[in-house]
Amino acid sequence: MKRILLTGAAGNLGKALRKQLAGWADELRLSDIVTIDDLQEGESFVNCDISDLQAVIELVKDCDGIIHAGGQSIEGTWDNILDRNIKGTYNIYEAARQQGVKRVFFTSSNHLVGFHERETLLDNDSPMRPDSLYGVSKGFGEVLARYYYDKFGIESTLARIGSCFPEIPNRRMLSTWLSERDLADLIKTTFDADRLGCTMVYAVSNNKAVWCDNRHASFIGWQPQDSSEPFADQPHLIEEGKRNDPNDPAIRYQGGAFVTAGHFDDEQE
Repeated sequence: MKRILLTGAAGNLGKALRKQLAGWADELRLSDIVTIDDLQEGESFVNCDISDLQAVIELVKDCDGIIHAGGQSIEGTWDNILDRNIKGTYNIYEAARQQGVKRVFFTSSNHLVGFHERETLLDNDSPMRPDSLYGVSKGFGEVLARYYYDKFGIESTLARIGSCFPEIPNRRMLSTWLSERDLADLIKTTFDADRLGCTMVYAVSNNKAVWCDNRHASFIGWQPQDSSEPFADQPHLIEEGKRNDPNDPAIRYQGGAFVTAGHFDDEQE
């Protein structure tokens, strides 16, 4: 790959990907509303608000592919979700269409399916059951990606990322954890595959406690190598397990605490 755009490059996920993808592409074009001034070899930076379509069209120019990790990364006000995740994602795909970019890695989320119970093994046919406005926005992004594939041939990986953190602070993440290395490998697989289509992938590592089935996406060849199991014996996780109530909605449902949180805009009044 000659030039890959990474949106949201100043965020935690973006920082991890900069490290993991170093040297992979000839140029990694970084973008965020926050200035990045510690550029490494092979990196460039463009300050861009993804809610501005014309700015995004210029941002995408001459790129061979897009890793779209920008936008609101957690629950937030409707106005922020609308501007950053809904308008922003539309602008990315529309700019890709106008600039001739044919492959996108879209960072979706497990919060799109957070209201499924933990004993439900999710697969490609599992209905969307978002646990938040943030999850709703990811559903919009996945449907939008399907539209741009069916009508304009733009291929996408719709990566329903679980929990991509260096450490595991709670027992839920023993199932949802995704290592930074496995995420980077999924991105590389996205742009290396001969054919991608519009493929949803549950982006979790090779964990022991499994809530999802990726056999529908096996044709692209991604095989996560890491596992949350080395974290399982940490004292704080063992102690949490003694306290957990199986009837607590945060334990019953896959979205965890997101399912018990109130409507975000109510909390701001």
